[in-house]
Amino acid sequence: MRGGIRKRSKNSYQISISLGKNPETGYYDYHWETIKGTKKDAERRRAELINQITNGTYIPPHKTTVAEYLVRWLQDYAKPNLSPRGYERYSGIIKKDISPDLGHITLTQLKPEHIQKHYNHLRERGLSSGTIRYHHAVLHKALQTGIKWGLLYRNPTDGVEISRKNNTEMRIWNELEVNHFLNVSKSSPYYALFHTALYTGMRRSELLAIKWADVDFIFNQISVHQSLHHLKDGSYVLSQTKSVKGKRTIALSPSSVAVLQKHRVQQETISEAIGRKLTDNDFVFSSPEGKPLRPNTITRAWAMMAKKAGVQPIRLHDARHTHASLMLKQGVHPKVVQERLGHSSIQMTIDIYSHVSPGLQQAAVDGFDRMLNSEQTSPASAKNYCQIIANSENEDPKKGKISFENGHLEGDGSAYGIRTRDLRLERAVS
Repeated sequence: MRGGIRKRSKNSYQISISLGKNPETGYYDYHWETIKGTKKDAERRRAELINQITNGTYIPPHKTTVAEYLVRWLQDYAKPNLSPRGYERYSGIIKKDISPDLGHITLTQLKPEHIQKHYNHLRERGLSSGTIRYHHAVLHKALQTGIKWGLLYRNPTDGVEISRKNNTEMRIWNELEVNHFLNVSKSSPYYALFHTALYTGMRRSELLAIKWADVDFIFNQISVHQSLHHLKDGSYVLSQTKSVKGKRTIALSPSSVAVLQKHRVQQETISEAIGRKLTDNDFVFSSPEGKPLRPNTITRAWAMMAKKAGVQPIRLHDARHTHASLMLKQGVHPKVVQERLGHSSIQMTIDIYSHVSPGLQQAAVDGFDRMLNSEQTSPASAKNYCQIIANSENEDPKKGKISFENGHLEGDGSAYGIRTRDLRLERAVS
């Protein structure tokens, strides 16, 4: 292949590789690149480029910067594919942190060491390991799209080491705490919302998006198909659930049905008092005027009520974890819990609630032990079903026959004597 390596200075080499004849000009096109380092570094890079050209993965260099690419990615990919709140968060991370640090670098020249330095900078600013991992996920997704668009041949974030997320213990309530909290919160205007959160495991955004048309009091179930987001500009946006599995139907317990029916009657009374009529298109949880509730207001009300009840403080989102954990502890199959929560897979449910596994495993082996040690299947009873009849002393121990007729096992049971009870096959074993 045309081209070679030329030394430019003490620690700098220029590599060139022929890309073949340009059909329009009739001249050879070349890839030129300057490598800072040793000659071996230049040879390694040249071999890498030749391999890309041979395999068809070579991407011609362009002058698009990381900042320019991320603006395009946010507009063309993130906005159509993310929820409004997710897009807002991705956009904020890119504009506030990623672009100021990495935006000036040409996209094709972005290397793992640049990204590693960026993460170290975030850590020096006091960002937690969990936040840095979230930044990493955003940048990784953006650059992975660049590969699909033919702008990159590899993702530089794959070569970056990031600190592991601290495995903090999940904070949930037990049965007594749930009941005490709900009893105390009966005086709260958000009691029905708190009760539904704990009894269904729905996300906050899903709870605030439920309309009365989604509640079926005949079959006692709620249909979840959208979520409500409050953006920084003060607007409210309804969007489809975050995944296909997120669109689901959740069965309601009798107590949940009673709470929601009472809540509807209260809403109808308030609506009539202010001169409006409650319809199926109204939100289940809303202001007296029928407007959406502010998510942060609900979160603060939850925290205040937990403090008033004297239970351990947990997040509103932990009501979802509490619901799942209590269901698993009472023996509900993880598949059912997965469907109620809207997880994309049962493995995700098992991974998140692995803290419940020790108790489930102990209950399972206890039941297994009871089953095998019951009177019906005790060792003494089992002997009646499978009794070995020894061969006579004068017979060859390798001869005889074996069958399970009438619950008896004939023969010595060794590898030499096992045969099924079949009149066509039964014979002396030799």
